[in-house]
Amino acid sequence: MTTTRTIIKHQGTSIIYGLGFIGAAVYYVQMATGFWAGVLGILKALVWPAFLVYEILAHLGM
Repeated sequence: MTTTRTIIKHQGTSIIYGLGFIGAAVYYVQMATGFWAGVLGILKALVWPAFLVYEILAHLGM
């Protein structure tokens, strides 16, 4: 007799990333001075965690 196991994975970090993306996109688009600056802002919003880690490490002097 075989048993079937169900593995439930919680995706809490994706919610945090999604909210961060929305916040970053709103911020960057508001600061944009033109259309292409807004497009660049959306691209920056996709990689906001990299900017965050960079700034934290720069602040800590690492």
